[in-house]
Amino acid sequence: MSVSPMNGLSPEGRWAQSALAIGAFCVQLDSFALNPVLPVVRADLHGSLAATPWVVSGYLVAAGALMPVAGRLADLYGRRRMVAVGAVLFGVSAALCAVAPSLSFLVAARVVQGAGGALIMPAGLALLTNACPPGHGRRATGRALGLAGLATVCGPFLGGVLAQSASWRAVFWMTVPLAAAALWCARRTAESRDPAAAEFPLDVAGAVTATGALVCLARWLEHVAAWGWAAGALLLGALFARAERRAPAPLVDLTLVRNLPYVTLTAAGAVANAATVALLYVIPLTLQQGYGWTVLEAGVAFLVPAAALAVGGPVAGRVRPGAAVPVMALCLAGAGGALWAAGAVAGAFALLVASTGAAAALGVAGGLALTGTQAVVRRERAGEASGVTKSVLTVTAGLGLTLTGAGAGATSGPGSSGSPLGAMGSVGPDGAVSASGGGVLPSLALPAVGCLVGAVLVVVLAVLVVALRRR
Repeated sequence: MSVSPMNGLSPEGRWAQSALAIGAFCVQLDSFALNPVLPVVRADLHGSLAATPWVVSGYLVAAGALMPVAGRLADLYGRRRMVAVGAVLFGVSAALCAVAPSLSFLVAARVVQGAGGALIMPAGLALLTNACPPGHGRRATGRALGLAGLATVCGPFLGGVLAQSASWRAVFWMTVPLAAAALWCARRTAESRDPAAAEFPLDVAGAVTATGALVCLARWLEHVAAWGWAAGALLLGALFARAERRAPAPLVDLTLVRNLPYVTLTAAGAVANAATVALLYVIPLTLQQGYGWTVLEAGVAFLVPAAALAVGGPVAGRVRPGAAVPVMALCLAGAGGALWAAGAVAGAFALLVASTGAAAALGVAGGLALTGTQAVVRRERAGEASGVTKSVLTVTAGLGLTLTGAGAGATSGPGSSGSPLGAMGSVGPDGAVSASGGGVLPSLALPAVGCLVGAVLVVVLAVLVVALRRR
């Protein structure tokens, strides 16, 4: 393998890094870009109020629920092949979204797009892990995730600007050439797969039960009062565990749950991801509805926290595998304190400073959830591990909005200019930010508590890991 002395990657490794960075950018961009323009989409397509949220939810549920299957398909049939298939599926469905004649057509195309995203992410992570020499995968993955992380925060800003200046359909047209670029890069890297899996077919029973359980879990986390979804998740989860114990080549090797560093980093990453979603929702909304900023002003100001969030990926890539769990605990503790400060300070400048600190800590934590887990599992089953981790992070992301009390106190709808800015609010003398309708805007208090509790649990598990290693 020819290795570049500059960054430790072969040409195939650099192509794999580019494929992951561009593909993940597409997936993250479409995860967030439509949130601020849903009222415009609904008005343009004359859709129902109940069906409109499915433009986002259908995409996220499909992506999160299918990632374990996608990761195993990559190990079985080739990581490069699955990234290529995912990029084609993503690009074609994005074009279909751009020309959607009705809301129901758009939702269906978004579900297909989520399936494409499910293939890109775990397969791309595993492709890069196996394309890198030992010891270089973490940094390469961190750099790729840092570039992709820009889309997480820029997505809502780009969506709002494009909806105002052109059309919401431009968001999808923008991702078509990006998906083509991801395909072009993937085809120039070396193929890799799990050689031990060649003689076994896909575990269909595990795939069906895992996907069903994750769909039910995602729906329950969005509507925690709907206990039927929780019961469905538990039942299908039990059937999945039973199927995996009996399968000669399981979709997910259950020994993965006995890998304490992997479980710790994945669970902590889920906490960090939910808190990140809460931060992305609350801060721009507070700037707009609480301080009277326009969507453009809020978007430009939030580029500083966005940059801090994106830097987290490369920083996480430099953390040694043995230090990943302690660093994760520090990141969650720091994020919890910064989120709490963001909810307590008065003034837009102080709010942006606190949110920048929280974004920096959450960016490193989110990066560690992916780079760290890839470093503590066998390279042969890297797709399986990344599929499970990304699925957990995606499915639990909606919990962040639930913890903020989204929708309880703030309203959003089309502004006078046709953009979904919502009604303006005011800042009280005590620093409390209120919406114009009298309700208090969503809060970061519970996400802050979640991060702090998560940090304590990570410390406990880290001590347990050390104790087990000494036995």
